[in-house]
Amino acid sequence: MKQLRSQKILQRPRWSKVRALFKSMGYSDTDLDRPLIGIANSWNRLVSGHYNLKQVAEYVSQGILQSGGTPAEFGVIGACDGIASGHAGMHYILPSRELIAGSIEIMVQAHRLDGIVLLGSCDKIVPGMLMAAARIDIPAILVVGGPAAGGCQFDGRAADTTSIAEGLGMLKAGRIDEASYNQLENRVMPTCGSCSFLGTANSMGCVAEAIGMSLTGTATIPATHADRLRAAQHSGRRIVDLVQKGVTARRFINRLGIENAIRLTAAIGGSTNVALHLPAIGYEAGVSVPMTLFDELCQSTPHIAKVYPAAAPNVPDFHQAGGVPAVMKEILPLLHGNALTVTGTTITENLENIPTGDPTIIRSRQSPWNSQGGLAVLCGNLAPDTAITKPAAIHPDMHTFVGKAKCFDSEEDANHAILEGRIESGDVLVIRYEGPKGGPGMREMATAMKLLYGRGLAMKTAVVTDGRFSGTNNGCFVGHISPEAIEGGPIAAVYDGDTITIDIPNRSLRLEINDGELQARLSKWHRPPRKITKGYLGIYSKLAASAAEGAVLKIDSSNLE
Repeated sequence: MKQLRSQKILQRPRWSKVRALFKSMGYSDTDLDRPLIGIANSWNRLVSGHYNLKQVAEYVSQGILQSGGTPAEFGVIGACDGIASGHAGMHYILPSRELIAGSIEIMVQAHRLDGIVLLGSCDKIVPGMLMAAARIDIPAILVVGGPAAGGCQFDGRAADTTSIAEGLGMLKAGRIDEASYNQLENRVMPTCGSCSFLGTANSMGCVAEAIGMSLTGTATIPATHADRLRAAQHSGRRIVDLVQKGVTARRFINRLGIENAIRLTAAIGGSTNVALHLPAIGYEAGVSVPMTLFDELCQSTPHIAKVYPAAAPNVPDFHQAGGVPAVMKEILPLLHGNALTVTGTTITENLENIPTGDPTIIRSRQSPWNSQGGLAVLCGNLAPDTAITKPAAIHPDMHTFVGKAKCFDSEEDANHAILEGRIESGDVLVIRYEGPKGGPGMREMATAMKLLYGRGLAMKTAVVTDGRFSGTNNGCFVGHISPEAIEGGPIAAVYDGDTITIDIPNRSLRLEINDGELQARLSKWHRPPRKITKGYLGIYSKLAASAAEGAVLKIDSSNLE
């Protein structure tokens, strides 16, 4: 084993000052002779998915100590999409990903840590942590807190937090009474953990496992199960072994791991937000992940696991059915089986003794729910640089939809129109100026979709946006439209009453006007002033790249002006 990074600043006599600072916190000479392993813990009492991470961290520390390492825990921010949804707070959620990556980079590099265990569960925290691991490229392993249990029965399935948004639409439409609606608060989420549906949080946990950055079978262990703590302890032991062998994060976060993760996402019908995060993670690892590759892998991977919002079962049900390992074993011929993982063995070796999954949730590759994956990349004159949708969560009858545009320049305007009954069957809601730069922050249009569902319009309308969507959305929706409106993309030139055609089978999104008319409209368009110019969002709105590039921060001459 080569000299540890930490030992370069802990050797006597030159670095006795550093040793003294550690000793002031109770570290001993024995502690300082061992690998110094960071635990980047995003525990807080604001985010349900992170509430159990204090205990998870204790078990990670146990594992590190068991294998001869020294744990050094520090805090990382983590914001809740659910709490931030539907108001100004959502502007901050996607941009928080870059801060998470940057803060971990700073702590690891400033203190010369030898390895890092990343503890997170929710939507932007897990990708931010994976971005940091790829960027700094030291030994790293990711541990999630696990999904919450499902709640009361509501609308034919175990409830979750999205049931409240759906219930609000039902209340406004007179489909349920106020007492029934108020009961949901206490019953939809009976435990802590990441929300029990297959949204971005659980999708990204599954992605981390598929890439090889988490132990096999750990992505979907429920938050309250004892296995969650045993997996944390095991991860603590594994990180010390990775440090001793000098195996760094880019041994897993590479072309093979990322392509495996895309195929896994397609096979389970994961969140559309994965199409934002994997390009961003690849960017940090020096791996290009264009949307053309994303769609190629999605089209050639069958959709074999159905989890809410594609079907009634939730993520704890999916775990019980076999989870990520059962799915990966079914699609193993499509995967890079030689890809290495943090277990110290390859994907193929990890899956050798995995049993077949429960066929009511996880089907075989030969008899899938759908021959193509759960995500799709669309192109056309309305989205020249691509857009993203999730056919796994869209009823087959809605895979092709033609309707008349109703245009809104903010999420709030669209939500008010839905609640006030101004949206009708056959409408396509165009919600724009919500992209990475224009939002800023690329808010998700989850509330609009849930309100449409609650008002009985999910099968009669569609939403297209340069914003994004929650992993729980169903209905007919297309997001990530690029270029976004603030960059002069064609979505800025849509007028009320225009015909829009969504054609998922043919991967097309079209504004039904001729090219000459479209160019004439765009020539008259004037860029509106930036909504926010100060603080972190002011910086983000200047530097954020297109959604098609993962909405990462990029500095060039144009955004320095």
